[in-house]
Amino acid sequence: MLSQNTPHHVMAIDREVIRASLGGIVQEIQNSLFRTGFSTIIRESQDASCAIMDSQGRVIAQHVVLPLHIGAFPACITAILAAFKSDIAPGDAFLINHPYHGGSPHAPDMAVITPIFFEDELLGFCGSIAHKSDIGGPVPGSCSAQAREVFNEGLQLPAVRCQREFLPVGDVERIIAANSRTPELVLGDINGQIGAARLGETRFIQLVKKFGKAQSLLHFEKILELSEARMRSSLSEWKDGRFEAERFVDDDGIALDIPVRIHVVVTKTNDRIHFDFSASADQTSGPANIRPPLVQAACAYCLISLTDPHADINSGILAAIDINTRAGSVMNPHYPAPVNTYNPTVHAVVDAIFAALTNIVPARARADGCGSRSIILGGRNTYTGKGYVQYEIIGGGAGGRMTRDGASGTTVNQSNARIASIEVIESEFPTRILRFELLRDSGGAGKFRGGLGVRREYLNLQDARFSIRSTKHVIAPQGSAGGLPGRTGDILINPGTAHEKRLPTRYADFPLKAGDVFRLDAPGGGGFGNPWEREATAVLDDIRQGYVSVEMAAAQYGVVLKKIGDEWIIDDAATFVRRTNVAYK
Repeated sequence: MLSQNTPHHVMAIDREVIRASLGGIVQEIQNSLFRTGFSTIIRESQDASCAIMDSQGRVIAQHVVLPLHIGAFPACITAILAAFKSDIAPGDAFLINHPYHGGSPHAPDMAVITPIFFEDELLGFCGSIAHKSDIGGPVPGSCSAQAREVFNEGLQLPAVRCQREFLPVGDVERIIAANSRTPELVLGDINGQIGAARLGETRFIQLVKKFGKAQSLLHFEKILELSEARMRSSLSEWKDGRFEAERFVDDDGIALDIPVRIHVVVTKTNDRIHFDFSASADQTSGPANIRPPLVQAACAYCLISLTDPHADINSGILAAIDINTRAGSVMNPHYPAPVNTYNPTVHAVVDAIFAALTNIVPARARADGCGSRSIILGGRNTYTGKGYVQYEIIGGGAGGRMTRDGASGTTVNQSNARIASIEVIESEFPTRILRFELLRDSGGAGKFRGGLGVRREYLNLQDARFSIRSTKHVIAPQGSAGGLPGRTGDILINPGTAHEKRLPTRYADFPLKAGDVFRLDAPGGGGFGNPWEREATAVLDDIRQGYVSVEMAAAQYGVVLKKIGDEWIIDDAATFVRRTNVAYK
């Protein structure tokens, strides 16, 4: 064991080993969770994240899949400590999914937390937050786009103990099972979370034994201090100023003709930064609201992206950030305002922050991306009679950036989950995927093109109840620095038939019949920079790849092509004339 007289360089080496070890532990926990998950949401989409917290609930290590959880974990621990105080012992495990009592973004995101004891002292907590396939409520998947209060969003658990002395508390399991359409999946995923947390406890204790309790706690504190110091150092290099921006969410699921305003004022002074969201819209009747822990996490995500994407993810970063949210607004709603389709709002927050910070860090400017969307189908399996919930997360196009095109067919911003594979979806659910393709001309034109959106078309094989939570079907992803917006999204039932029906951006409980087809088009990303400054050879390559049509090449990029045999080539003379004589608009 080291003492306070240990040379500084030795302490620094030990701290680096501990820091790297914490990251490795959390990654091992997460790998365990993904490999033991019962549902496709965890196994395939990886809609979960894991972390280690200290005894105060501060995150000291998080392996990032979902960046928003850096704000959610501390709020969950605060609720557990408030509820159980000194009644926490080795072998305990706690559940919490209440968005207002804890930090869960919405009720399907269930936190499983276990305390870590060493030599009879509570040193910290290990835990995960993972989406559950169904926890009750009026629609399969528990995510009603028309919810008017959290009571429409499924089972709400404050901090409850689900294990005592490593044994399950059966009453809690029975309550959860009785409130789910897919009880085996939900309980299986919870047990996977508990198992992953127990693995984390073991690895954490091994680390503390190696370096000693006193030195380990000292290093944990120092890791947080250094993260805050690094963030402040990066902020101090930015110019001071006050900048504002805003974005809009299509609607709240209830008032379909009223966009939801997200407004931010960013004030940067020396090594501090303040985000003021008080001019954002009032809380909504529908489930577009988000809670302050998510707002704080969204701010942290943006700063990490703009300073050091490889930074350690812990609560030290949060200490460098000040936020202000107005009580009763969409950013800080009064209980029991609904919150289950929170992600489109968070995307608007992130896009607004990036737009404001472009004035401070122009080299990291980027256009808006596609936002996020999920589809949920629920029904009863014809062969087994058991309920099923098919939950998928689908990406689109990322915004163009200062030096490169946006990525195509990807999740963007804080939505870091995976698009489930066709093989898994078709093998586990009564559906067939007819198309999964990039959408030509969906990326916003720019010197650097926006990424392409995707089309995913399904044949439904048996009667089901369908819900969608999406965004940017009405308000397109904005371009930046003269770039054009990306194409908006769309959702059609039985497209191209006499029974075609277009659904709103958010919709709950549409009855699908066996043989119905539904088609989701995800938005493309906005373009960055003047499209007429894009290299003509890059436009030609886009055409050959199928990303841009010949017509759009001329109309939006000023690049005229001609065909020689089966090959498209640039008509240099016509392109020069068009780019010279036709004003770019």
